[in-house]
Amino acid sequence: MPHLLPSVRGELLARLGRTDEARSELSTAADLASNERESAVLRAKAAAL
Repeated sequence: MPHLLPSVRGELLARLGRTDEARSELSTAADLASNERESAVLRAKAAAL
C-alpha cells in the first residue's frame, strides 16, 4: 500500500488549492497502486484538477 501517502497528500494539496502539486502526488499514487481500479480513480482525480 505504498500509494496511500501520496494519495492523501494529493487530496490535501487539492483542498489547499495547490493543484500542480496535487496532480503530481495523485499521479505518483496512481503509479504506485497495485490495483488497476484504484489507479484509474487516482488518474481521474489528477486529470480533473
